[in-house]
Amino acid sequence: MRLGSIIEQLGGELQGDPDLEILALAPLESADSQALSFLSNPKYQQQLATTKAGCVIVAPALREAAQARGACIVADNPYLYFARVTQLWQRARHRPVGPRVHPSAVVDSSAEVDATAQIGPLCVVERGAKIGAGTVLKSRVTVGEDCVIGARCILHPGVVIGADGFGFAKDGERWEKIEQLGTVRIGNDVEIGANTCIDRGALSHTVIEDGVKLDNLIQIGHNVRIGRNTAMAGCVGVAGSATIGANCTIGGSAGVLGHLTIADNVHVSSFSLVTRSLTRPGHYTGFYPLDDNAAWEKNAATLKQLSTLRERLRGLEKEFKESKK
Repeated sequence: MRLGSIIEQLGGELQGDPDLEILALAPLESADSQALSFLSNPKYQQQLATTKAGCVIVAPALREAAQARGACIVADNPYLYFARVTQLWQRARHRPVGPRVHPSAVVDSSAEVDATAQIGPLCVVERGAKIGAGTVLKSRVTVGEDCVIGARCILHPGVVIGADGFGFAKDGERWEKIEQLGTVRIGNDVEIGANTCIDRGALSHTVIEDGVKLDNLIQIGHNVRIGRNTAMAGCVGVAGSATIGANCTIGGSAGVLGHLTIADNVHVSSFSLVTRSLTRPGHYTGFYPLDDNAAWEKNAATLKQLSTLRERLRGLEKEFKESKK
């Protein structure tokens, strides 16, 4: 792909030869003279001097430093620009698609699959399910009965939509199953990572709004609602009936307890456990106790000094007792 072709399609300011052919996309440290790379974090600026990349995407503040080493594309948001380059690259190298519904897939006759959707190998689409326009189900995806998936969604291998939620009532020493009578409703432009499971609601629906991005191995319990454009990293667990707002991020292996509400624009750090509703936007961290991120970091720094503080306190107590003799 020529640099000039990239600029024609994505914009940006090119400093260098528009006819330079790019044969690969690569990180700064491993890029060669025919690769395109990017620098989005100024703290890695020193890599500009050592990279062998044929061209680097940089922010305006790094224009001069990038020009000093060779060709560059100047963009306001280098990381976003690079993301769009990867999309161009994928379209250019994309192999011709196979059959719309793979022969090994099982699609119930009552299911509605848009003519532009793709159903991959060994998928199962159960009765009454609806798959929207341009949606892609990779291999071994299961969509339970009456569940709805919107347009332009991507479901990666092993995703299960609409398995029964975890609902049981105690009857003495045994458990009585609560039938899960709701469904899962997934909006448009949602991407769901491999082996992620989204349970159907007990009475109402589990809802995933437009633009949500879920990583691999995530568990979403019954009757959960996730607001638009929220993103969750791998191994997050969200218990039943939790409501998560729009434009939130949940770090890997974090957990959200059931029946809690998280406001819009909340960011939860990896491995944190949300044990109470979060009503204000912000960055939250910690297993116990969960707190505003800045306060938690300050308290965590204090915790590291507890042993030293304890010894100092013991020394002062000893001196005080001796002074009283």
